[in-house]
Amino acid sequence: MTEPPRQTPVFRFAPSPNGRLHLGHALSALINAEMAAEARGRLLLRIEDIDLTRCNQALEQAIYDDLDWLGLAYERPVRRQSEHFDQYRTALDTLIASGLVYPSFLTRGEVKARVAAVEENGGRWPRDPDGAPLYPTEERGLSPDERTEKLATTERHALRLDMEKALAAAGHPLTWTETGDGARGEVSADPAAWGDVVLWRSDAPASYHLAVTVDDAAQGVTHVVRGLDLFHATSVHRLLQHLLGLPQPVYHHHRLILGPDGRKLSKSAGDTALAALRVEGKTPSDIRALIGI
Repeated sequence: MTEPPRQTPVFRFAPSPNGRLHLGHALSALINAEMAAEARGRLLLRIEDIDLTRCNQALEQAIYDDLDWLGLAYERPVRRQSEHFDQYRTALDTLIASGLVYPSFLTRGEVKARVAAVEENGGRWPRDPDGAPLYPTEERGLSPDERTEKLATTERHALRLDMEKALAAAGHPLTWTETGDGARGEVSADPAAWGDVVLWRSDAPASYHLAVTVDDAAQGVTHVVRGLDLFHATSVHRLLQHLLGLPQPVYHHHRLILGPDGRKLSKSAGDTALAALRVEGKTPSDIRALIGI
């Protein structure tokens, strides 16, 4: 019997051009490259520039410069999110047609005030795994006429996934295969922990959750290798994959590079930027030593 052809593993490194790459990005990029080489797979680069207000071409070029300096080899052409808004809209329309999306109108300030009022009186407001308050759910029940009226009179709004309906549509518990530093084996997904996540905003053509799910499927990514800070977000991605009929990659969430305060590095911390370290005279080998590779 002839064996089926081996599927070539596909990995991706997906930075956002809203700041300079730092040591944490170097760690993720190099782990992706090493795992792709070990698996005799492909390494892709994706530019996650969906945030048009913060991302710019100069920072995108800086990403290429930093990766070239590190000696990272990746396939071209590079996928840029800003060139695929139509794909995100198609996925969103699929979820809308399934009755799983609703418009929301509360501002961040209004939500913050509600949370403060509850907590000042000794109550507890539910929060997501990142510590952010969950969005109130009463707008799920607005009638079509009420939604139409609000859409006509409210300047800005967002479209959210009705988590209760989405989980009912999924029909069974979801899992993902994890090979990383936080856990190994089959991990139970808990999308409900994130509440009614945003899928679209008036000022953004797709949320991170929706865009990354569509991108990974469109690029044929088989192995998602990224930091442990996104471990819990995988629950939302698994739900969206199921609802949209998209393939499920293997996930590998790796350790983070932490700063002196014990928190993960930020692009605002210029002293850890690869460009700054290069100016100091550091070499790519020095960077590997600094991040423990």
